[in-house]
Amino acid sequence: MARFTTLVSLLAAASTFFTGSNAAAIEKRASLTQVTGFSSSNPSNTKMYIYVPAKLSAKPAVIVAIHFCTGTAQAYYSQTPYAGYADKYGLIVIFPESPYSGTCWDVSSTNALKHDGSGSDSKAIADMVTYILSKYSGDASKVFVTGSSSGAMMTNVMAATYPELFAAATAYSGVPAGCFASSSGAVDAWNSQCAQGQSIKTAAQWTAIVQNMYAGYSGARPRFQVKHGSIDSTLLPQNYNETVKEWTGVFGYNAATPAKRQFNFPKSGYTTDSWGIDSANPLGKVQGVYAVNVGHTVPVDGDQDLQWFQLGPYATTGSATTTKATSSTVAATSTTRVATSAPATTTKAATTTSAAATTSAASDGSGSPQW
Repeated sequence: MARFTTLVSLLAAASTFFTGSNAAAIEKRASLTQVTGFSSSNPSNTKMYIYVPAKLSAKPAVIVAIHFCTGTAQAYYSQTPYAGYADKYGLIVIFPESPYSGTCWDVSSTNALKHDGSGSDSKAIADMVTYILSKYSGDASKVFVTGSSSGAMMTNVMAATYPELFAAATAYSGVPAGCFASSSGAVDAWNSQCAQGQSIKTAAQWTAIVQNMYAGYSGARPRFQVKHGSIDSTLLPQNYNETVKEWTGVFGYNAATPAKRQFNFPKSGYTTDSWGIDSANPLGKVQGVYAVNVGHTVPVDGDQDLQWFQLGPYATTGSATTTKATSSTVAATSTTRVATSAPATTTKAATTTSAAATTSAASDGSGSPQW
């Protein structure tokens, strides 16, 4: 019953997923196409859809865009801007589709949470990537993954289990990789403790979980961007704190001391923290975007995704926002602290949220995350 109620809440929220997105701003000129036979072993029957533009780059970049619970590949294709960007910049978009009732993703089973886990959704999505790279001579250095809600959970899982495949990831309102793990190894299981923001661990503990998902791996890991709303009542805001702790821990940064903090960026009410800024990563290697008075889920922002992925107009310059946001940037101080308890409460009304949203928030009321 709890899972059914959650799915109803997610369905009610779906109409707000893309408010403010420029999904319709770029005309789509090709069509969404299903691909079969992309994997030698796909017992879960995870489906693969792709958007390949009529004018394809010689060595195209690839974006994997993963839908939310109750969603489909068609829904995410229609309601996000990625296919339009494919037409404009000659890249390919993969839209996986969950095979389960309710169309959430399996981010709970033992095989889903490990590299080359036989029969899992994560393995199927990895096989989709390698298929596309081979068939279309794709650029293996420019493969990216993103998703909303359950798709954001899978984005975390893909970055942890197949780090060698991805250059960067953006998760819209998800949970840390491994947070939804089932104690019994059940497939496509709901984890209320995690969803309610009660799975609280140290950065070292989260880092160990990620490392164990691909034991022995010592190569490069994808830049990771976390986005979450302060009044998310489906996957509570504490999950923002935990996800940031996870990925800053993986990269060896202290979540409590970001290199840069930008208020009211990329829009009013949002606070953006960045870690690991250097010449190759002008936006950082880890970035957290905390959206005050936004519920489930944070709307997809296609232009910001392109900047984080360093694609399209940002392919050589990194990001125009590095200079644009300077006036609203302050250095993080040593007095910033990591949240160790339930999120604080805010009373302002939501502007983008589900019908079931509450007013819990992981901030101090100033619009900044409460570390």
